[in-house]
Amino acid sequence: MAIDQVEMSTNPFDDDKLHEECGVFGLYGHPDSAAHVALGLHALQHRGQEAAGIVSFDGTHFHSHRSLGSVGDHFSEANVIGQLKGRSAIGHVRYSTSGETVLRNVQPLFADLAGGGLAIAHNGNITNATQLRRQLEKRGSIFQSTMDTEVIVHLIATCSRQDFVEKFIDALHHILGAYSLVIQTHEGLIGARDPHGVRPLVLGELDGSYILCSETCALDIIGAKFVRDIDPGEVVVIDEDGLRSLRPFRTSVQKRFCVFEYIYFSRPDSVVEGINVYESRKKIGAELAKEYGVDADLVVPVPDSGVPGAIGYAEYANLPFDLGIIRNHYVGRTFIEPMDSIRHLGVRLKHNANRAALAGKRVVLVDDSIVRGTTSTKIVELVRAAGAKEVHMRIASPPTSHSCFYGVDTPERSQLLAYQMDTQAMGEYIGVDSLAFISIDGMYRAMGFVGRDNDSPQMCDACFTGDYPIALTDHLDGEESAQLSLLDEASEK
Repeated sequence: MAIDQVEMSTNPFDDDKLHEECGVFGLYGHPDSAAHVALGLHALQHRGQEAAGIVSFDGTHFHSHRSLGSVGDHFSEANVIGQLKGRSAIGHVRYSTSGETVLRNVQPLFADLAGGGLAIAHNGNITNATQLRRQLEKRGSIFQSTMDTEVIVHLIATCSRQDFVEKFIDALHHILGAYSLVIQTHEGLIGARDPHGVRPLVLGELDGSYILCSETCALDIIGAKFVRDIDPGEVVVIDEDGLRSLRPFRTSVQKRFCVFEYIYFSRPDSVVEGINVYESRKKIGAELAKEYGVDADLVVPVPDSGVPGAIGYAEYANLPFDLGIIRNHYVGRTFIEPMDSIRHLGVRLKHNANRAALAGKRVVLVDDSIVRGTTSTKIVELVRAAGAKEVHMRIASPPTSHSCFYGVDTPERSQLLAYQMDTQAMGEYIGVDSLAFISIDGMYRAMGFVGRDNDSPQMCDACFTGDYPIALTDHLDGEESAQLSLLDEASEK
């Protein structure tokens, strides 16, 4: 979500996966708002592990605590939560994908505007943020972070309308991209999703208080009730008068929810857009076995994300399922890079082969995706070293051949293995006896569709197909957009 673009780390201790950038959680009208937000962020920790923040409002003053690190590192102490007073609060967990991991980039962002304080938490990516930022800076705006989210703050601050909700909606009409937003003002909370509904946002209720958050698992942890998903293009306003829904976008567009939420990002115990994530992953595994079954003795997941798919594969193929690879859960992304002499041991910090299960077996390894292929190669080496007779890899998503610009951490396209090679070459590179990916239609069938509607795709699958549903204004290879900017266009009206 940062505007600064830098090359992704090639740290060998990185687990070579796509990562969500962040998760959001907001609660209005509860005496223990900050404590509940902290618990909600704990449940959303998988969406971002590098920074966390909470802003609360006590009816007079805003209170903020933002820190680098995980939620548990900073929000488990009573004195921290005790300082976040008030009956409303919003929080954010972040996974930094570009730009610096520094405190100024930690959300929620806060600003004192003419109409009062504003805190904002954002999941997604604004694809015309650089263009808008240049124009705002020319008009005198001074930015305090490198986050695209701050563009929204300045659009609100410079809008001539008087009502805050109208200012916010005006800002939404200037921005392009994928976003789920939770905003806190002195009057209440505001939530919004982009017109395509790429990123998730759900509405919950606890003791008569409303909640906005990224996933249903964050409601479960505090005993809250799921009410419904916020619709694509919807703006909800929560204040002392209750909840009201606004539909500010006159032109309807095709819903394009991110399919990778089902494949990897969301927690398995969440229900996303009415679909149980765990069950969807099992169905993907079953479809994978149906499409690309192979004679084998054992199905083994690449932990942890490959587990549901491997279960589905094993059930459909009527093969034994076993944990042939054991994961060490106590190694984080912040592990200090070691000296060169032991750098090659990196993957063993997270994974080790279970020799007793693998020796002499024809093994089907099931994983959710292949990005660069570096981890897959080392996993296969571990399995072969443990005595596996054959190693067949099955991937519970189509080949990831394109970068994401909608709020997901992906390498540049040139670094994606599926961009560099076809499936056969990828299999040879990874060192398996065979490699297969679920087909794009098979993935859609697992989601309950007949297949992919190529004329009007049901979900955002740009990382597989290159079919980007939202204009990539800031990524035009250095060329200036032929259209008038949204700001200049608006100023001429």
